Amino acid sequence: MEKKQFQAESKRLMEMMVNSIYSHKEIFLRELISNASDAIDKIYYKALADDSLTFNKDSYYIKVVPDKENRTLTLIDTGIGMTKEELESNLGTIARSGSLAFKSENEVKNGHDIIGQFGVGFYSAFMVADQVTVISRALGSEEAYRWESEGTDGYTIAPCEKETVGTEIILKIKDNTEEEQYGDYLEEYRLKSIIKKYSDFIRYPIKMEVTSSRLKDGSDSEFEEFSEEQTVNSMVPIWRKNKSELNEEDYVNFYNEKRYGFDKPLKHVHISVDGTIRYNAILFIPENMPFDYYSKEYEKGLELYSNGVLIMEKCADLLPDHFSFVKGMVDSEDLSLNISREILQHDRQLKLIAKNISKKIKSELQSLLKDDREEYETFYNSFGRQLKYGVYSDFGVNKEALQDLLLFHSSKEKKLVSLDEYVSRMPEEQKYIYYASGDSIDRIDKLPQTELVAEKGFEILYFTDEIDEFAIKMLMSYKDKEFKSVASGDLGIEDGDGKEEAESAESEYKDLFASMKEILADKVKDVRASKRLKSHPVCLSTDGEITIEMEKILKAMPNSQDVKAEKVLEINTNHEVFGSLKEAFGGDKEKLSLYTKLLYSQALLIEGLPIQDPVEFTNDMCKIMV
Repeated sequence: MEKKQFQAESKRLMEMMVNSIYSHKEIFLRELISNASDAIDKIYYKALADDSLTFNKDSYYIKVVPDKENRTLTLIDTGIGMTKEELESNLGTIARSGSLAFKSENEVKNGHDIIGQFGVGFYSAFMVADQVTVISRALGSEEAYRWESEGTDGYTIAPCEKETVGTEIILKIKDNTEEEQYGDYLEEYRLKSIIKKYSDFIRYPIKMEVTSSRLKDGSDSEFEEFSEEQTVNSMVPIWRKNKSELNEEDYVNFYNEKRYGFDKPLKHVHISVDGTIRYNAILFIPENMPFDYYSKEYEKGLELYSNGVLIMEKCADLLPDHFSFVKGMVDSEDLSLNISREILQHDRQLKLIAKNISKKIKSELQSLLKDDREEYETFYNSFGRQLKYGVYSDFGVNKEALQDLLLFHSSKEKKLVSLDEYVSRMPEEQKYIYYASGDSIDRIDKLPQTELVAEKGFEILYFTDEIDEFAIKMLMSYKDKEFKSVASGDLGIEDGDGKEEAESAESEYKDLFASMKEILADKVKDVRASKRLKSHPVCLSTDGEITIEMEKILKAMPNSQDVKAEKVLEINTNHEVFGSLKEAFGGDKEKLSLYTKLLYSQALLIEGLPIQDPVEFTNDMCKIMV
């Protein structure tokens, strides 16, 4: 029998395809099953135009038959089959697609879509097989033909016997190597898992002989194994069912079956779009953060299907980073896929789907915040930090979209509040949205800097996440109200008597403050009389954009530059300690230095900042005790 050669550059293309186009060898089964599904679809379309043909879906199936003894894997379909000419043209020319040609000739635009449009999927079989045999009998033909190839050397075609219409593909599986256990593709469990992973929602039954166990007749405890043919795919995906047919339990089961998480999802979103681009999606908002969420190992993304066939397990382009916690899937017939069907061409369809999904997630979170505050706070405790990162990242491009989803602890409410809730109850005379930063709510509660703002009756937002201040700096304002730290140099609070008193003390004791500044050298930008302190003797405030909390965070980062806040030491001139300062300034410069350094150290401790020389600090403490 004469061996025919593959046309033109097909030999080189086959070598490239087998060795580099597909990233996982298991993909071969997805490709062959997809082609088999196409073959059945073609009969369906023929039946639509030919009254002499009837299409009974129950009569069509795909069968997978492993044979360990002979080391073969056979795929059988009851599809349209191929003539000798079609075998030669479709299989003899790599990248010629019988499915694509069929789709063009029959103007298939709606309803079922043909999957295999590139004509290369069949050749993925050579990744796992030394020899591939195709036995096919075309619809309307009495003759069958055998196509056989061992790879790039070429192929043969000869007449053969086949009783029924359809195609059988027989793979002679390669021998195992140190790197690859090809024999795994003959194992029942492996084949089932690949089918479930990639082809679970092929619309026709995929059948296999499956081994099960049962009680032996007449025994209460002894089991026996038996084999029976089973359909191993689900066929009808949940996302193609009417929402009215589904209940909450169905979605939770799907979440668990797909192993999206070990928790129960807080909310699901079922999307069906049939417009400029057609797609279905089921999205889940998890309750708990995955243990590896903030690690390099975590991969964001949604499962991406094309016409029910899994294309990508994690399509990162479908989710913005700030919604990377969302799990789920998208299925579309309108995506442009590359030659291996593993990677998407980055086209407008994908971007449009991603944009719509992002809008839908935001809308669902807003609804959850409005209608079920307790559930939203559960979500926010897990993923609120990610929303804040979203506000800060990309130079604030998403801040408008995310600002209404943010929550912060409130000094008045003693619970989480939204920015809208804060602004809606601001007194008319309040100019700014005030906030305080610290390691914990309890610690912020005790900060001296909050005294004046609290005394005025103004609400304070408590920032305890490292990202909080950076996000707010990017946000800048909310509903025309600027954010202001309670530790900023100017609080913008008009306080007649207190302001005049502080300014008077500033002028009267300017020499004292100048001496204290000189003692502290470059540790502080200035020493001033405080307008904000009521009961505490001392605190630190800042001038400029960098606050003390921001300095701490930036310094903790690897390869951080020596970023410093412009610290101001504020002294409460009404506190009894100030009397000791005045007395020391009048006649004991050494004591003034001691008191100044101690007050500065106290201010550092209040802020949670390290004391540069703990030994000197303890010695100074001892000096005032003797």
